[in-house]
Amino acid sequence: MPTYQYDGRNSDGSKATGQIEAATEDLAAEALMNKGVIPTNISVGGKSFSLDFELKTLFVPTVPLEVLVIFCRQLYSLTKAGVPLLRSMKGLTQNCANKQLKEALEEVAAELTNGRNLSGSMQLHPKVFSPLFVSMISVGENTGRLDQALLQLAGYYEQEVETRKRIKTAMRYPTFVIGFILVALFILNIKVIPQFATMFSRFGVDLPLPTRILIGMSDFFVNYWAFMIGVMVGLLFAFKAWVNTASGRERWDLFRLRMPIVGGIVNRAQLSRFSRTFALMLKAGVPLNQSLALSAEALDNKFLERRLLEMKAAIEAGTAISSTAINANIFTPLVIQMISVGEETGRIDELLLEVADFYDREVDYDLKTLTARIEPILLVIVAGMVLILALGIFLPMWGMLDAMKG
Repeated sequence: MPTYQYDGRNSDGSKATGQIEAATEDLAAEALMNKGVIPTNISVGGKSFSLDFELKTLFVPTVPLEVLVIFCRQLYSLTKAGVPLLRSMKGLTQNCANKQLKEALEEVAAELTNGRNLSGSMQLHPKVFSPLFVSMISVGENTGRLDQALLQLAGYYEQEVETRKRIKTAMRYPTFVIGFILVALFILNIKVIPQFATMFSRFGVDLPLPTRILIGMSDFFVNYWAFMIGVMVGLLFAFKAWVNTASGRERWDLFRLRMPIVGGIVNRAQLSRFSRTFALMLKAGVPLNQSLALSAEALDNKFLERRLLEMKAAIEAGTAISSTAINANIFTPLVIQMISVGEETGRIDELLLEVADFYDREVDYDLKTLTARIEPILLVIVAGMVLILALGIFLPMWGMLDAMKG
């Protein structure tokens, strides 16, 4: 949570300065007013975090989606049954097993006791409750349909959980194969090839090129393993730093969408998530421009987010939704057609849900056939390794046999 530096006046007119933590500048001003301080200037103070706090936030895990699904389902049942909100939150806090969610719920219950509404209390914990989550709760509070908002959130997160499980299942086999290949390369370079190199050096024969390459790689691996680890760690940190920049993150997200084999799956999965989130927001009664901004943020893809925010700006300037969707160059003809028909009939939310279901089926099929498409590539890699090893080891042995016969 950011820290704000403020200047203001106390109720007695005396000068007040200090720092306060809040999710936004408006919430910081509201918190100061509750303390009896009238702020005259509020600015972000980015240097106020201590090292311990930074390390603590760095290693705190995110709340799993499964936990959020259970929380939404339980709060929906309590709200629908007519249990008071504060009592429901306190009961859920006592039975919560996730430490991070439990701490957030305790603070939310305290804010409810002080008179703040539920969405405003959850907004103070952006690491636990996303802007999409807070907006849905706010709409549910304002319309008197908090139970329906919680039910929609539970369904949305359940769909996200199922998609992630399918992706993990599809990637399990390629991950294991690549892992075993790396382990085999490590053992060969450390244990096997040095033994053959010692044997070949005793005979003093001229080694063929594949054998010299293998022995050179093995010697480099054995003698400079610490340097290799340092280079890999350095490259990892450099990649992290590059991805954390705005341009780097956008380029990386664009590369993910255009990767061979898996890029199309990622793109369809992102379109499915956007369609479902956008439809969920519109169906809940969130304004169109705000729904578009929240859907863009929920994608977790900076390239698509920038294009969607450009769509939002164009729509606010008076351009039709279908025209902005065409100019964005990120949607397939199916999505554009559904948006155009929905714009004419006033049923964008219903048609986008159908688009999301269609792309979910497409992604499910692609994930089931992903292993079959990756297997030939893995077989070529393994066959290439075996061929190089065979040529590097057996060619000099045949040469030694010919020398002995001669």
